[in-house]
Amino acid sequence: MRKNASRPDAENPEWTEEDFRRARPALDMLPKEAIEAIRRYRGQRGPQKSPTKEQISLRVDRDVAAAYRATGPGWQTRANEALRAYAKKASLGVRAVRRGGAKRRTVGNKVVVR
Repeated sequence: MRKNASRPDAENPEWTEEDFRRARPALDMLPKEAIEAIRRYRGQRGPQKSPTKEQISLRVDRDVAAAYRATGPGWQTRANEALRAYAKKASLGVRAVRRGGAKRRTVGNKVVVR
């Protein structure tokens, strides 16, 4: 890092008006294959490492959503686990999914790792 950021150095000279006129967007200059390899659209994620989940819209009572949110970060995962446990208990054809790492849950105000 330069000591005086307002003073350009030899490797990164300040752009002149001519430099700005000649400049072109990288997307206009790169090969099509390179653009497609690096371009991501707004909201687009890369491939998931674990099994893909399905995004759905689910309407629940406000108090139910508030209760899960009150448990802190990871509330959506806990809601998913509760739905999975019910579906398994009710024999709805849910298969067990093995996930890496320790399982964490909250009991009172303590986090329990199993």
